[in-house]
Amino acid sequence: MKKIVSLALSAVMATGLVAGLAACGETEVDYTLKPIAKSEVKVGYILLHDENSTYDLNFLNAANRAKENMGLADSQVIIKKNIEEGQGCYEAAADLVDQGCDVIFADSFGHEDFIIQAAAEFPQVRFCHATGTKAHTTNLPNIHNAFASIYEGRYLAGVAAGMKLVEMGETKMGYVGAFPYAEVISGYTSFYLGAKSVCADVTMDVTFTNSWYDPTAEANGAELLITSGAKLISQHADSMGAPSVCESNNVPNVSYNGSTATACPDTFIVSSYIDWTPYFEYMINCVIDGVKIATDWCGTIATGSVKLTEFGANAPAAGTADAVAAAKANLLNGTLKVFNTANFTVGGQTITSYLADVHNRNFAHDTESIVNGIFEESSLRSAPYFDVKIDGITILE
Repeated sequence: MKKIVSLALSAVMATGLVAGLAACGETEVDYTLKPIAKSEVKVGYILLHDENSTYDLNFLNAANRAKENMGLADSQVIIKKNIEEGQGCYEAAADLVDQGCDVIFADSFGHEDFIIQAAAEFPQVRFCHATGTKAHTTNLPNIHNAFASIYEGRYLAGVAAGMKLVEMGETKMGYVGAFPYAEVISGYTSFYLGAKSVCADVTMDVTFTNSWYDPTAEANGAELLITSGAKLISQHADSMGAPSVCESNNVPNVSYNGSTATACPDTFIVSSYIDWTPYFEYMINCVIDGVKIATDWCGTIATGSVKLTEFGANAPAAGTADAVAAAKANLLNGTLKVFNTANFTVGGQTITSYLADVHNRNFAHDTESIVNGIFEESSLRSAPYFDVKIDGITILE
C-alpha cells in the first residue's frame, strides 16, 4: 500500500472557490470527477530536460514502466522534453490538454507556478507536480504535489560512503549541490548522517552550482571539493559532470538518480533514486476510477518508491551491502529515524524545536517540525522542508 499524505481540505477549498465565483456573478467551475475507461485515458508528461539528464531520465523510465505495467498504448502517453521553467511550461501543458490528456505531470520544481496556471484554466484535467509545495495552499482541487522520502535512500547511500571512508582511513567528503533549497539540504544532510553513523568523525564540504543541470559547473564543483581535500564525493545535480571528474581522479563517488557503473567503473559505489512508477500508476488509476488524487503524496521504501541501484563492482568497501541492508531493515521497522535530533547538533547544541517553512515557501518558517526528538520530514507535506544547517557540514563559498 502506498503512503498518502493529504494536507488540504480539498472539498472545503472547492466549495469556497465555487461560492466565491458565484458571489462575483461568474460561472461556477465544475470539478466533478468521472471514471474514464482505461483504453481511453491519456497521460501527458512535462520534463525539464531529456535523456541526457539523469534526473529526467529517471522520470522517463518510470513513465515507460507505468505504461507497460498498465497496458497502455503508446498513443495514450505523450511526453514533452526540454520544457523550460517558465511560460513554456504553461504552453506545453495547454498543448497537452488540446491533445486530450486527462492528467498531466511536470517534473521540475520551477514548473509549479505554470502548472497551477494551467490547472486554473482547465478544471477537468488533473495536474500533478513533483517536488512542489503549493498544492495544499491553493484553492484548486485539480492540482497535486508528489515526492518520496528520498532522504531515507540518501541515508543508506551515506552508510555506503561511510564504509568506504573507514576502509580508506579518511574522514572528509564533498557534495555537489544544485541550489541551497530545502530539497537539496535535506538530501545532503541525510547522506552525511548516514556516513556519520559509520564514520563518527566525518566532515563534509558542500558547493552549489545554482543549476539543476550544468555539466561544466558540476565538474568544477567536484574539482574544487577534491582540491579542498574531499576523499569521496556525492551530488544532487543532474549531469555526469561530478562522477566523470571523480573517475578521472580516482575519487570514490556516490551518484544520484541512477547508476554510473558503466561510465565510472572504478569509482562508482551506489546511487539512490526515486522510482516514480508507483506514483504514476496510482495517479493514472485515480483518473480511471474517477477518484481524487492525494493533494500531497509521499512514497517510501516500503512502497517501492525509494531505492538504491546495484553496488559498483570495484569501489564499495567490504561489508557495504550488509551494512546497508541492516540500516534499511531498521528504517523499515521504525527503529531508525534519519533526522533523530540526538544524532546531530547545531552550534554544538541539540535542538528541541524548529519551525520549518511548510506552508508559505517564502523562508518565513511557520510550523513546528520536531516531535519527540524527531524532525518529521515529509509528514506535513510531500516535498522536503528540512533546511537545518547542522554541525560537521561546511558550505564553500
